[in-house]
Amino acid sequence: MGGIAARVRHDLAYLSLKGLLAGARPLSLPSLRRLGRGLAWLAAALARGSGRRARRHLALAFPELREGERERIFRRFVLHTGEILGEVGWLANAPAEEILARTEFSGLHHLTEAAGPAGGAVLVTAHCGNWEWMNLAITAAGVPLTVAAREIFDPRIDAAVQELRGRFGTESALRGRRAGQKLLGALRAGRVIGLLIDQDIEAPGAFVTFFGHPAWTPTGAAVLAARAGRPIVTGFARRTAEGTMHLHFHPPLHPPPESAEEPGAAALTALLTARIEAQIRLAPEQWVWTHRRWRRQPRGGEPVFTAADFASPRALSPALNTLEF
Repeated sequence: MGGIAARVRHDLAYLSLKGLLAGARPLSLPSLRRLGRGLAWLAAALARGSGRRARRHLALAFPELREGERERIFRRFVLHTGEILGEVGWLANAPAEEILARTEFSGLHHLTEAAGPAGGAVLVTAHCGNWEWMNLAITAAGVPLTVAAREIFDPRIDAAVQELRGRFGTESALRGRRAGQKLLGALRAGRVIGLLIDQDIEAPGAFVTFFGHPAWTPTGAAVLAARAGRPIVTGFARRTAEGTMHLHFHPPLHPPPESAEEPGAAALTALLTARIEAQIRLAPEQWVWTHRRWRRQPRGGEPVFTAADFASPRALSPALNTLEF
């Protein structure tokens, strides 16, 4: 019975996605955003458990805010989630020139100057703004990009998402034992490799401080950059009040060789996570507050790294790490 119910859920999810992508073709971006906002409010009313979890996470991250202020962030977060939905429908059909016309770039040269015969760069980002928009805008601007991605539960949905991401040449490295080799090869071939490191996933990592609390964070980006001897660029998306997507890229960070191994990789990851937190604080409604970011907590004296550890002696002690994502 459970298998039948799962198949029905998968079929509904697939048909909904296909309907969105097909129905979006004649609609404008503002219309799709309005539609997405309406659907998001409906989903929030039905999925009350997700809403309670998002509110708990907001209280954990912003204890200094009054409940009313956090509730306003939550309501804007619901609207933001719906706007992402509408934007995905638009991104699946819009030509590259139109996407670029609605994108504001700051510091893109940090990526373009890094990608070439000598090697590429590691783009570290997070689920801020619309990360799928970021992917398409970067490749539409001519930057060769390979992203680490998770295989979706339904192969039909996975194929549709991969088609969207690859519209302008983005390559995907699905998480697993071979992902590290593919990403490292792309980096050495002069491509930018993109990794989102703001979620608690089953991958080699470490506990780092995130909004004042320990959070398990993958260390693969730090390891790859240090092993390849290539720079890390942090970059984030943020939807503006004018309806454009602002993509901001910071100056490159050159990791020392010690960052290829623990705990050096953990210390560098803590620094990168601090940058992610700073971005979220700029537009807190544009992050995924429903994600169980703090679901795992350290046990038995496990270390918790902070950004300050990147320059400290304990960040330089060697230990073995792996390249699985």
